[in-house]
Amino acid sequence: MNGNESMKKQGIKRFPEYSSIFLALCALGASNALLAADDAKSKTQPADVATPVVTPPGQTRIARETTFPKLVSGKWSGPRLPDGQPDISGLWSNTIGNHSNLEDPQAGVIYEARKKPLGPREERAPSRVSDPPDGKFPFQPWAKEKIEQFRIGFHNPTNPSHVEPNARCAPGGVPKSFYWHGYDILQYPGYVLFVFDNGSRIIHLDNKPHLPAKLKLWNGDSRGHWEGNTLVVDVSNHNGKALFGRSGEFVSENATIKEKYIFSDDGKRFNYEGTFDDPTIYTRPFTITIPAIKYTDADDSDGWNLEARWAKTKTNAKYLEHDERICFENNGGFGLGATDTPQVLVK
Repeated sequence: MNGNESMKKQGIKRFPEYSSIFLALCALGASNALLAADDAKSKTQPADVATPVVTPPGQTRIARETTFPKLVSGKWSGPRLPDGQPDISGLWSNTIGNHSNLEDPQAGVIYEARKKPLGPREERAPSRVSDPPDGKFPFQPWAKEKIEQFRIGFHNPTNPSHVEPNARCAPGGVPKSFYWHGYDILQYPGYVLFVFDNGSRIIHLDNKPHLPAKLKLWNGDSRGHWEGNTLVVDVSNHNGKALFGRSGEFVSENATIKEKYIFSDDGKRFNYEGTFDDPTIYTRPFTITIPAIKYTDADDSDGWNLEARWAKTKTNAKYLEHDERICFENNGGFGLGATDTPQVLVK
């Protein structure tokens, strides 16, 4: 029995998946127009030099795991779909933090004021960079300087390059979408579909070739296959516009990514392992590891990792409903604003 059949048997009904995709496409069109306008404006802006400023502490979210199990590729002993795929559909989220800081995921935004000291590094989750062993991104010097300017300017953006694209409703890209918010995995014959709250991503399993090199996408172009409990994916055709998070890391249009989604035997966890190769930005390939868990109707929404809510009804049926992302209607504050009062940088 697959995930959708199981939910029907339990009297659980999903809202149509395509609504998320439609909204994402609408937002993408608007964001591309905004980004194009900003790119044109940036040509007349001052040099990309950021102004230091103190940012108040952000909202504190409950830190989840500080360690997580290593999963190994092997046989799949769980349920399968009619087309032979392992059934891994459902609501998922990363387990250790959001997109604020990749090398120290539970430390908050770099240069942000803190409500209390962080404490020893070993008490927090490890770097998302699992290779090199030191947990650091192997930047080329010029790229490291560019990212440092973004980290400073993020708190007082005086140039379009200081504003995270995601704050302008652009898709999160790879790998950010896997730790930005929770997401839905849907499966169809020959495809795996990730539905994020800021776009969607299709993994083609039908041996089709990659798109022509001139076509560039926010989430790249993905071609994959199953090897036992592991979804193996090759990603190319990036547009080079997405950032990894609020710490500013990025790849260029030349990047390639070799991904492994390694699922546990009980289907309750998977580890994402992506090896990024981009010699125009980095001195060597590096690997990012993201642990994820599957949510059920026994879990409560926290507005971040599990955004889908169980709607209240007058019947015994349950309806899963994702929160609409704020960008679509601009019905609340989002992101940080600029200030004309420079202050001392917090380090």
